[in-house]
Amino acid sequence: MSRSLLAASLLLSHIAVAQEDGEGCKDHPQISRFPGFRLDSCTVNDFSSYEFEVGPDKTAVKEGRYWDLGYWLKDDAKQPSPLEVARNYENAVKKLGGKKLYQNVDQSGGVVSYMMPLGKSERWFQINLANAGNAVTFHIIEVAAMEQKVEMSASEMMDALNKDGFLALYGILFDTGKDTIKPESEPLLTEIVSLLTNNASLKLSVEGHTDNVGNPKANQTLSQKRAESVKKWLAGKGVDGKRLETKGWGDTKPVADNRTEDGKSKNRRVELVKK
Repeated sequence: MSRSLLAASLLLSHIAVAQEDGEGCKDHPQISRFPGFRLDSCTVNDFSSYEFEVGPDKTAVKEGRYWDLGYWLKDDAKQPSPLEVARNYENAVKKLGGKKLYQNVDQSGGVVSYMMPLGKSERWFQINLANAGNAVTFHIIEVAAMEQKVEMSASEMMDALNKDGFLALYGILFDTGKDTIKPESEPLLTEIVSLLTNNASLKLSVEGHTDNVGNPKANQTLSQKRAESVKKWLAGKGVDGKRLETKGWGDTKPVADNRTEDGKSKNRRVELVKK
């Protein structure tokens, strides 16, 4: 691909990863590397922040999905000037309705930042150039609010147990009609491990509850099996099983009206009871 075509193809399929790339590293799915570079290092976070340069001694902090991608020029590649790199990406960004926010580039390197529309949000993109253009680092934020993955922290759990003697958790999810724990439950379960690790004398009863859909006897059996699945998961992470009891209550202890979907969702829960 010629450099003159890079602007038009920036946000098309990215260039195939070269063998020299860092292990496990991939380009951003829409922003290609500059021709002749290998991807040496990479960090991708579901949520982070970055302080973008937007003027002389002026910055703007943005939060969202984050990429930190470090590129080095291949030994046999022709070296571009820092200005050539910056201008190529500026042209590409403008074609997508974006704009350059700030540029401070000379023959030794520098920095240039851009902003592009991304649906109802924005993509912020900063390039740091060093070693006269041999080293290029991308910092990319796709602006978005953080997705809350942990319902309650270990310290918050302990506070609730000390205050009320129990707590209800809704983030431990199971396959429908089964006691199989869904993968998205792991952040919350990990907090329970921390709770028990940080409080060595704490003993808990893990208690399962269901809504009233289905046969009451089957619901009781299912809730018991789900409580046992939680205990097994925690024991697999090093928690002494002797510190954990299990109990399945089925649909016998509702905390909300089972005639509404919202009420049913509140009744489907796992409770931790301090012993």
